[in-house]
Amino acid sequence: MKYKELFSPVKVGSITIKNRFAMAPMGPLGLADANGGWNQRGIDYYVERAKGGTGLIITGVTFFDQVVEKQDPSTVPNPLYKPVSFVKTSREMTERVHAYGSKIFLQLSGGFGRVTIPTNVGDIPPVAPSPIPHRWLDKTCRAISVDEIHAIVRQFGEAAFHAQRAGFDGVQIHAVHEGYLMDQFAISMFNQRTDEYGGSLENRLRFAKEVVEEIKSRCGADFPVTLRFSVKSMIKDWRVGALPGEEFEEKGRDTQEGLEAAKLLESYGYDALDTDVGTYDAWWWNHPPMYQEKGLYRTYCKMVKEVVNIPVFCAGRMDDPDMALEAIRNGVCDVIDLGRPLLADPDYCNKLRAGRVGQIRPCISCQEGCMGRVAEYSLLNCAVNPQAARERVTAYEPILAAKKVMIIGGGVAGCEAARVLAIRGHKPELYEAGSRLGGNLIPGGAPEFKEDDIALADWYTRELERLSVPVHLNTKVTKDDVLQAGADTVIVATGSTPKVFSLGDDAHVYTASQVLLKEKDCGDTTVVVGGGLVGCETALWLARHGKKVTIVEALDQIMAVNGPLCHANKDMLLALLPYDGVEIITGAKVTGYQDGTLSIDTAEGKKQLACDSVILSVGYKEENALYHELEFEVPEIHLLGDAKKVSNIMYAIWDAFEVANHI
Repeated sequence: MKYKELFSPVKVGSITIKNRFAMAPMGPLGLADANGGWNQRGIDYYVERAKGGTGLIITGVTFFDQVVEKQDPSTVPNPLYKPVSFVKTSREMTERVHAYGSKIFLQLSGGFGRVTIPTNVGDIPPVAPSPIPHRWLDKTCRAISVDEIHAIVRQFGEAAFHAQRAGFDGVQIHAVHEGYLMDQFAISMFNQRTDEYGGSLENRLRFAKEVVEEIKSRCGADFPVTLRFSVKSMIKDWRVGALPGEEFEEKGRDTQEGLEAAKLLESYGYDALDTDVGTYDAWWWNHPPMYQEKGLYRTYCKMVKEVVNIPVFCAGRMDDPDMALEAIRNGVCDVIDLGRPLLADPDYCNKLRAGRVGQIRPCISCQEGCMGRVAEYSLLNCAVNPQAARERVTAYEPILAAKKVMIIGGGVAGCEAARVLAIRGHKPELYEAGSRLGGNLIPGGAPEFKEDDIALADWYTRELERLSVPVHLNTKVTKDDVLQAGADTVIVATGSTPKVFSLGDDAHVYTASQVLLKEKDCGDTTVVVGGGLVGCETALWLARHGKKVTIVEALDQIMAVNGPLCHANKDMLLALLPYDGVEIITGAKVTGYQDGTLSIDTAEGKKQLACDSVILSVGYKEENALYHELEFEVPEIHLLGDAKKVSNIMYAIWDAFEVANHI
């Protein structure tokens, strides 16, 4: 009953949503068929979130433009490429979503403009309101013509019409948000026009005004039209974003203009504002990594809520139900957007309503499976939930006979394997040499900004207990133990160990793991050797705790290899390190450490760094000795996680799911 207020209904335009949760729009890459409709994977994906209790589903952005920015129809669904195909597949999806009492909006794209995905640009100059620099490429955009603006507006109406007859309850416009084409028109930095679409704020919002008027004229005044809206841009300069707490001159839309825009957008007929901050020039705001605080948009949503009378949606790491409840009670917003949390756990809402909060699988904000794969492979997935956007092909396989499975190692791979095996009806038993489950999640989750790594480790602990999986901690397993156990199947997930080497005074040379776990005190001044993800996060954490930290990296730049796939994470971390006072030396080789002095060779010559300690963060090596002792002794044996190949959390979980689901 604690969260009952989060399950009260709310009206958006003419419709009523059964609770205060919406699935935030996330690009539906990989969810389209070749005819611009939804493939089965996409239908299953959205229906699963409706089945999980979400009040409103907002699809990821769908394209429709057949004139200015033509898109490959198999990239994401497109209501105007082949409308019959779109309506047919959409109808199947919306009817199934409605069966669970959920509503569903189609998000329609107004175009990319200067932020067009580079792989989709080719040699054709991208468009923008004015001839301005492209966000990613060394190109100048072509100014879009008035006739082209009118063509996009007309197509908005057509696309919304097909969405309405396909059973969608409304549409969301994408967007005066994140620096997409309509937002470029709204921001004076990007919009240098002198016609009716440039100059005053009202002129710069004319595009957005004409869109909602066109849709209402085609679909009726009662058809809900909401808008994705960024109150503030967070732009320091072209392609340079501001950091949290940083004092800077806003070059994009400032808060005052954002609030004026919100009032105008309401007057134009928009039925709700789905609110955040940021642009692609500062895109770690719109796609917040773990380095951003939870609920980072609340202050701005509250401001918008105070100047408009239409509902305000609030996204941005709002997965904490206590934070969500407080936001609704205090008038911060009317609806809570859950994006990545619903990738991690489609049953979030049902579990919360039933009081099973501890069973909600946490999102760790790594963006490896979602934004990273969207950018690299045009696929939407989730690092911690292998079934996300693959619900049918990864459904739990039925078993004919229960097998006794011995799992050695309690990191994420071992825990995921045990979880899946238990759900399917097998009899897993897990052995862990350490005192708790989680493996590298434990040191990795030591920094405050990585708290969700610990939450994931704790979730696995609770799940294995709930599923009655026997877990033996502080138990180092030998070859003889395995052979005497009588298991039908053995899974070896013994993880990895940090790489180390001697520098001379090794009494003051530690691994990152030792420092993160506070097994070793690095002193007041330290040097981190290795500028990969672990080294950089360790350095940032220590700097924020008052340490003087220097990173020494052998390559020409830090985060050159093994960094996060999502550039929002990587770019923010790269910006935070100097901002928090971390010195970075690249192209340097460490040669020795004696008497509190680290010697390095650089392109400029030899250097010496005074430091209380040296922290090695130069990678990990597979711990697979037990597997090789057993591989010809056990008929059915699998090697998983870092023990198979040092990688990231996502592949450890995914591989474990794949193997465990087919034993």
